[in-house]
Amino acid sequence: MRDLLARDSLSTTDRLALYASTIAFQWIAAGVILWRCLAHQITPEMLGLAIPHSWLTIIVAGLLAALLTFTQLVSVKRLASVPAEHQGFIGHMARKVMPQTTVERLAFLALVVTVALCEEFLYRGFVQLVFQDAGAGSVAIGILASAAFFSTAHLYQGKRGLITTFVAGLVFSAARAWTGSLAPSMLAHFATDLSAGIAAPIFFRRTDAEVMAVAISTEATAGKGQKDRVR
Repeated sequence: MRDLLARDSLSTTDRLALYASTIAFQWIAAGVILWRCLAHQITPEMLGLAIPHSWLTIIVAGLLAALLTFTQLVSVKRLASVPAEHQGFIGHMARKVMPQTTVERLAFLALVVTVALCEEFLYRGFVQLVFQDAGAGSVAIGILASAAFFSTAHLYQGKRGLITTFVAGLVFSAARAWTGSLAPSMLAHFATDLSAGIAAPIFFRRTDAEVMAVAISTEATAGKGQKDRVR
């Protein structure tokens, strides 16, 4: 990721290659872990791949997805309003990695589906179960360990990204522990990532256009003032 962001610009091919490699890696990792879990008699229900409390799961999933999507959109809009030189790593990454064309958006949709399913299975399903069992059934230990592993996987996003993903991990893990299902965290993860991927390019383009318009207007005003002084 850092190598890609070090480039002056990314092409559609670069972004599609990034999306495809991430999709492939995550499905392979999830598949291997599911295979070994089943081989050790760890059932899908134990991994959260079930909905034991349907109404609770539906309500939690809907509220969590709505809340985090709203928060994500507000955050992206606020970030886009900040001058580019002060947007930090997150802003730099959003400008380069988020989809820009229809083809990229379709590939990004596949990426978001993959990330929501595979990462939630890996961190909230497998890791949370392992550490909860290791902690003598302590739900708190499972939640903290899951969030820690989840945030560590996002170290490339810098300090701000590390903190943000740790907090999100705590929320997702708590939802999984409460409902006994990965469905709420999968839906919320999907909604927040998709909203960021679609909204970020729009907000950044809008802000860039406004900055350009102000710059042109200022330049025109300055030029008019200079002509008036000459007269």
